[in-house]
Amino acid sequence: MEAVLYKSNPWWEEDYTFKGHKRDKYLKVLDAWLKNKDIIFLTGLRRVGKTSILKSFISTLIHEKDIAPKHIFYISLDLYVLDDYSIGEILDGYRKTHKLLSKEKVYLFLDEVTSKIAYQKELKNFYDLENVKIFASSSSASLLKDKNAYLTGRQRILEVMPLDFHEYLMFKDISIKKEDAHLWESYFEDYMQDGGMPEYVLSADVSYLQNLIDNIISKDIIAHYHIRNNQIVKDFYKLLMERSGKQLSFNKIASILDISVDSAKRYYHYFEETYLIYSVEKHGKLNEKIKGVNKIYASDVGLRNVTTGYRDKGAIYENLVFLKIKDLKPSYLYVDGIEIDFITQNGILLEAKYHSKLNEKQKKLFDNFKTKEKYVINGFDGFVLLDTLFT
Repeated sequence: MEAVLYKSNPWWEEDYTFKGHKRDKYLKVLDAWLKNKDIIFLTGLRRVGKTSILKSFISTLIHEKDIAPKHIFYISLDLYVLDDYSIGEILDGYRKTHKLLSKEKVYLFLDEVTSKIAYQKELKNFYDLENVKIFASSSSASLLKDKNAYLTGRQRILEVMPLDFHEYLMFKDISIKKEDAHLWESYFEDYMQDGGMPEYVLSADVSYLQNLIDNIISKDIIAHYHIRNNQIVKDFYKLLMERSGKQLSFNKIASILDISVDSAKRYYHYFEETYLIYSVEKHGKLNEKIKGVNKIYASDVGLRNVTTGYRDKGAIYENLVFLKIKDLKPSYLYVDGIEIDFITQNGILLEAKYHSKLNEKQKKLFDNFKTKEKYVINGFDGFVLLDTLFT
């Protein structure tokens, strides 16, 4: 085991500085949560950059917080060579390697922690009995659910999203001078097509995105849930991407795929659990939400575009607006067959338009609906306005 531990922790033997692009908005959150004892979980879509953020923060601990490198331990728990070891046994191996006393504080970075079945119980024991600060990651929302309440009151969850537009430009090493302001919209259209999966933004290899989709569907859905008909799951995903930004009828999906409505709902839930899609409820009272049909959005427009083709810029733009305001828990407004895209939890009404206008009926609903603020978000300038409104 010792060789694996050293290979996973190069800072034990050499000077270590993270050489990738730093995603400051996540590093700031980790830094703010550093001093409390809570276990920090990074979660989100597979390959969205969780590991890079962890390693970037390790570099911060070494160079800015003066933490001794041997007191920092990183391990990816999905390594096959560790299949027969519990997290506790791996941690014991780490402490023995450096002859660390139990009372010495260590910083644990446990990547893909949900690979270990009993991880919640083990993390609770570390939290209660040892001098540790734990950072962990998972690509599955379902596996993070604490059914036995082992970690209740002991954890904080940070969802890592695909690159936003500013991060996209940073990863592309693009900086725009004021005299070249006309280029902003051109690069924004590139972003609408590419999306924000970090490795794809750096490589521009379209096959990477398709392989990523296949990998998530095969490993995290088909294999994990023991699904026999692989093609139905793949076709289901294509239908979901085609309907990005639209209301989703399980009856219609079930009819198209020749499956039961219950199966359609179950598969849909699997896609949510892997962070491939997000749902938005209908705005209204509880009974209206329960009876209402959800709208669906892709977690990354690049994944959507590689599946459906780069078309319907209005839908892509709406999807990006949703991702921008997701943490405000938006719902959609639907009255007498007329739809307005979003109303946030704090009562801000938003309609996303990409170089188009509200039709007459939409405008009437938009103008007459009583709420504290309302905006038509249109084109690149509208997208920039979101930063002003919600930061």
